[in-house]
Amino acid sequence: MGLLVEVEGGRPGPWWALDACLDTAAFGDEQAWTFSPTSGEVVDGWLRGRGAADSKLAAALFCHIAAELQLGAARLTGGLAVLLDVDEHTGGFGGALSYLADERARRPEGVMIGYPGLEEVVIGGRGLWRAQVSVHAPAGHSGSSKVVLGAISRAAHLVRLLDEADLPRAPGAGAEFPLPPKVSVTAITGGQGFSVTPDLCSLNVDVRTTPAFTGRDAEMLVREAVARLDAELPVSRSTEVAEVACWPAFRLRPDEEPAAAMFAAARDLGLDVGAKVAGPSNIGNLLMREGVRSTAGFGVPYEGLHGIDERASLVELPTVYAVYLQAVRILLGAA
Repeated sequence: MGLLVEVEGGRPGPWWALDACLDTAAFGDEQAWTFSPTSGEVVDGWLRGRGAADSKLAAALFCHIAAELQLGAARLTGGLAVLLDVDEHTGGFGGALSYLADERARRPEGVMIGYPGLEEVVIGGRGLWRAQVSVHAPAGHSGSSKVVLGAISRAAHLVRLLDEADLPRAPGAGAEFPLPPKVSVTAITGGQGFSVTPDLCSLNVDVRTTPAFTGRDAEMLVREAVARLDAELPVSRSTEVAEVACWPAFRLRPDEEPAAAMFAAARDLGLDVGAKVAGPSNIGNLLMREGVRSTAGFGVPYEGLHGIDERASLVELPTVYAVYLQAVRILLGAA
């Protein structure tokens, strides 16, 4: 599930961690790429290929930081862990969960995740509530003289209800958490062939949550839509909702560690770096649920993340390296 490297300091103190994932998103339509997804070539200062941005450059960078700190470990207070995890892009986060559950590993006070992007340090993100919804209906023959409302048609009605759901709007500029909640149907499964209207259609429902619109609110929204479906298009078997995952939204204050160390390191190096709350959820949500504060991104510029022609810029890599190294030195009392 991952590789863990620990650099123990010569003086007791809190531990901190750097984290980068080694697995990647799927390639998608390889014919749409202008170079191979597994290229690994450097062209005009850009590293090409899937995972270049998310997050193989960060993994390499963090390994070099661990090697550099090991040379002067006796002067450090506390310690640094570098986690190179897999099972991240599946959403299972088995590497991070194994790390937190390992009694031999030092539990960190905070984690800095090497997601890319040079302009901001990501200090928060929307949470999520996910469920699989099973929509039922009597099976029937598609050519029957009787009108048969199949499970797919009922599921389509539910999709419309969810698309039209009344969600809170985004707060104004300067709000502590600037993003609104969002609901999406991300998968539909049901039916086979042409002659049968199926008795089951399953939906994957993904709701992105905020501190003001929690996982409980998301569940209530989906269950209300389901109740409306069953009332408007009744059948003998009620629609079922099975929760799959629930992570809270999070936001660090800029003066909380490890965010404060990242901002201080950037200032020390003459960089003007902003703070960002991200729309997508990330491993930071999982860590915060476990009581571990985290930043979820500062890294090199990139293009095509999770899309076609993913690439990451190497020109800024020395700067990104210097910021993380200085931040870690601040946290370990070696700045």
